[in-house]
Amino acid sequence: MSSAAQPPSSGQTNVITEIRGTVMTIGINRPEARNAVNQETAQLLWQAFKSFEENSSLTVAVLHGLGGNFCAGYDLKELARNPASVKFEQDVTKGPGLMGPSRMRFSKPVIAAVSGYAVAGGLELSLLADLRVVEESAVFGVFCRRF
Repeated sequence: MSSAAQPPSSGQTNVITEIRGTVMTIGINRPEARNAVNQETAQLLWQAFKSFEENSSLTVAVLHGLGGNFCAGYDLKELARNPASVKFEQDVTKGPGLMGPSRMRFSKPVIAAVSGYAVAGGLELSLLADLRVVEESAVFGVFCRRF
């Protein structure tokens, strides 16, 4: 069985989910932006992980990026175009984070399948997982140290 989380107003699907047996895969699908997470993608990721957690027939989730990169962090181009669109929560224990699911706690294992870049918020998303499976060429880091 396969399903895709559709964004509300875009022709592109930024997050693709698929269920195979008891495994749910969650793929970030913004390869043109190295899978940087914008507000729409963060919401779709949060919804996908919420669906995983609530489905008792699923035993594990695998988070990955499509197109050669795991995730290049938050979409800074979106932030530059509309800085007021992002609301930073002072209490980091409340609600979805800027990257979507990174504040969630799960009762089932989550695996991050990392290829290419997993930097800044992408590193944050990889740390959400209980286990990271990493290609030899993967790059982890935080390049925005001035912030």
